[in-house]
Amino acid sequence: MMNIIAKINWNPRCFVNKESLLPFRKVMQRRLCVHMIFLVGILLFADAVRANEPDSVYVFAYNTAKNDYHNGLHIAWSIDKKNWEGIGEEYSFLRSDYGQWGQQKKMKDVFLFYSPQGRWHCVWSLNDEDGAFAHAESADLINWKSQSYPLVMPKGNCLKPYIEFDKESGRYIVGWHSTNHGEQNYVVTTSDFKTYSSAKVLEGHVMERTQVIVNQELQSGTVHKVAWSVLDKLIKSYQISSFNLKQNQEVAADDGIRFKDLKPVHAVLNFGGAEPKNISNLMVGAFFEDINYAADGGLYAELVQNRGFEYSSNIRKEWNSLTAWRAREKGDELKIGTEDPIHVNNTNYLILDARTNGGVINEGFGGIAVRGAEKYLFSVFARDIGKKGGRLIVRLLDKSGNIIGEGKTAALTNKWKKLEVNITAHATAADAELLIVPEGCQTVNLDMVSLFPEKTFKNRRNGMRLDLAEILADMKPKFIRFPGGCVSHGNGLDNIYHWKNTIGSLESRKPQRNLWGYHQSYGLGFYEYFQFCEDLGAEPVPVVAAGVPCQNSAHNGHALGGQQCGIPLADMDAYIQDILDLIEYANGSASTVWGKKRIEAGHVKPFNLKYLGVGNEDLITDIFKERFTMIYEAVKRKYPEIIVIGTTGPFYEGSDYVEGWELATELEVPMVDEHYYNPPGWYINNQDFYDRYDRSKSKVYVGEYAAHLPNRKNSIETALAEAIHLCNIERNGDIVAMTSYAPLLAKIGNTQWNPDLIYFDNEKVYPTVGYYVQQLFGKYSGDEYLPNLVQLDNRDTNVRKRIAASVVRDSKTGEVFVRLVNLLPVEVNIELSSSDKGMELPKSGNAFFLSGKPDSTTAVPVTKTLTLDQIRLDPYSFTLISLGVVH
Repeated sequence: MMNIIAKINWNPRCFVNKESLLPFRKVMQRRLCVHMIFLVGILLFADAVRANEPDSVYVFAYNTAKNDYHNGLHIAWSIDKKNWEGIGEEYSFLRSDYGQWGQQKKMKDVFLFYSPQGRWHCVWSLNDEDGAFAHAESADLINWKSQSYPLVMPKGNCLKPYIEFDKESGRYIVGWHSTNHGEQNYVVTTSDFKTYSSAKVLEGHVMERTQVIVNQELQSGTVHKVAWSVLDKLIKSYQISSFNLKQNQEVAADDGIRFKDLKPVHAVLNFGGAEPKNISNLMVGAFFEDINYAADGGLYAELVQNRGFEYSSNIRKEWNSLTAWRAREKGDELKIGTEDPIHVNNTNYLILDARTNGGVINEGFGGIAVRGAEKYLFSVFARDIGKKGGRLIVRLLDKSGNIIGEGKTAALTNKWKKLEVNITAHATAADAELLIVPEGCQTVNLDMVSLFPEKTFKNRRNGMRLDLAEILADMKPKFIRFPGGCVSHGNGLDNIYHWKNTIGSLESRKPQRNLWGYHQSYGLGFYEYFQFCEDLGAEPVPVVAAGVPCQNSAHNGHALGGQQCGIPLADMDAYIQDILDLIEYANGSASTVWGKKRIEAGHVKPFNLKYLGVGNEDLITDIFKERFTMIYEAVKRKYPEIIVIGTTGPFYEGSDYVEGWELATELEVPMVDEHYYNPPGWYINNQDFYDRYDRSKSKVYVGEYAAHLPNRKNSIETALAEAIHLCNIERNGDIVAMTSYAPLLAKIGNTQWNPDLIYFDNEKVYPTVGYYVQQLFGKYSGDEYLPNLVQLDNRDTNVRKRIAASVVRDSKTGEVFVRLVNLLPVEVNIELSSSDKGMELPKSGNAFFLSGKPDSTTAVPVTKTLTLDQIRLDPYSFTLISLGVVH
């Protein structure tokens, strides 16, 4: 029955009969009534055919060792406790979300307990080392509350956990076996699974599991007698999930079979018959995360790698303080000094002991790209140990060692001194190197060695790489979210991103390990982020951690991985003050401490910060809730004008999504950040996703999304799926206020994530097909949505779901923009019409066409003037038409 119900897919925008020309609300009502009658009939039929089933049945909860214990909680059922039938093949009703991907997130020794209060409690071992067990709670074994990992044994491990209930005390007993200090059993008690007593030794044996055979394999777990209705819901849940998975797996490669006999489709797009709906004017923005070398070696225009000699094996095992540096001659000696550094936050420097004509070479980020006739600014902090007053000769060398640029600094002293020299490149080279040669001195100390192109975005010193910044500017992003998602809350408590470490003079900034496995110099810091947003005309949207690190964190010296119990409550006041100081830094006057620091940095006017993200796809645990609430209330109290953006976890469904929304509703958080990365089939089959959202609750920021295929390439197919999603989001622009594709940038050869929106190397930028969709939606945006209906001459649901349209108007200019998506293997011929008798459509319009084969990764838009009496949409295409000013 549930399979039949799940197949009903109602798209409130597209209709295939004459009633589509009726007023929009009447069409909705008629369709909904028909669907409701159909559903009631199915339910009555389902009850009738199940009259002979038993009142009760046994369920068996277990996990397996398959996939290294990553497959989660399984359930089997039996009428007689002898013959067991598994629900699905390794189907998971609950998965562990503890710690790092790959190494952790395991579920071992699962134990399920049904409480006297009518709730299911599940505990399991996280691994063989950590002194915590995992706990989750559910009313129906399908929808689970957020998981917790109480640290009950800091110096031990927790194996084979179990639960009992003590009627006398009214408390739960959680026991486990530990092997860290000999074989021993322990117990704690709790009334709420939030606070626990101290662990005590228990004499005797840990409660044993039951062993049964499921799918011809012996499994260990717990057996429970339940009403048949409980099992029925579990089976239905599995069936719905299987159906949804099948829909999600729909790909264009199967269109030859799916649409074997499909003929070209004729359509009519009718709009203008209903009142325009006000929608957000910040719909399409950009999310910058320092992933894939997006900052150092990417958008940040610095050409010297490891300029501060702060690389270490703690970041990458093959790295050290001299990574990317080498001696020019065999006799040259390179050492790292730490005594009397230029700043306490920048402790390492180079001690160069050079022979005649010797020196030190930096290879840049896989080479230094320079252009002939262009100028580069070299700077360095240096001192001459020998007090000889020598200078530094600075050269650019091509791959063959030829000098293609040269300059000479002023004289060194025996004190740290910043020296600068301009160098003009005499030739173009993709893989040049930087050579520094002491002249008139032998032993010198060097630090913060820098080489910047003179041409940066807006010609700013310490600025952005010009071509990368320009292609971002061409998107016309309405906002920039920064400095990242996972980067913001870091890999463990000690790796949380602290904005104060990223401002001030470059030598005083405190670099640290990047969560994605490389180094952050913080040359691109919060001042530069704010300035870049201003240069783009985009709203700044900084993100701060919500008092917890990334749930995927490694241990990094802590007793636990994951959220690591959060920032200690005793330290939260100071952390919250840092967040309040951030707002003051952005918006404060000269009379404030942090406003004054911004002015001293060179920006007199406030940055006019309006939005602040708190948290990033966190697990919505009690640890998170407590700290987020503290931060939110503090910001709301001192800066009520700031729009705080909360989070609803890492997925579009599940416990964190539900509890994130519940917390946001309880606190009246003005906006929440949703993230999801789904296959194209999900976007095709969930076009009503935001139609069902409650308009009285928080606005939505879709902060991270993308369409992913198994090959993880950005193609016509993924781009068109994203275009369909954006069309549906614009229809819901009264609830969805902001969107940003993720990730944004990726350096070829240095990617930790694919697909990305824009790829680049040291010389060129390679926008993807998806980039052009984002650009066209961003450049030609509106703040009014014109309700529209699409009438097709084909009644096939699969056809209907692959044609999308959106019509928006810029209320300031009166310009109307029509977006049309065709994700079919045949052309669609579409007519434009208006139900508004006073609206006169033009006879032609400027149009942008993006089309190609589904697997094309190189398609680019073409432009031409289009006559509007009959519009041809190519197979697998996105079309944007500017109708100009329409009255």
